[in-house]
Amino acid sequence: MTTLSEVEVGRLEEIEDPGCREFSIGDGDWPFRGFVVRKGDDVFAYQNVCVHVGHPLNWSANRFLTKDGSAIICASHGATFHIESGECFAGPGSGRSLLKVEVVVRDGLVFVTGPRGRS
Repeated sequence: MTTLSEVEVGRLEEIEDPGCREFSIGDGDWPFRGFVVRKGDDVFAYQNVCVHVGHPLNWSANRFLTKDGSAIICASHGATFHIESGECFAGPGSGRSLLKVEVVVRDGLVFVTGPRGRS
């Protein structure tokens, strides 16, 4: 049985628009790692795993978007994903989607809920 936990990612106003912020859920060597994407007043959250080969999407902290901020991009292979759905529309993994993570904004704070990872 998977244990879910809610964690605070930060204040919405502190995340660039468009912009991203990484988060992790759980402790130990294998926490669940993800990121949120802000687009206006909307926030989307995904697991930080490339659908093509399974490694993290980014090379630099909090850097998940194309230069123009219109899509999520894998730093290794250039696969691009729709911000709103996580669906890959170009590059390796086309037609597959990033794993969505539950996200909510309460009182200006962004919270995500996901598995605690492996200890």
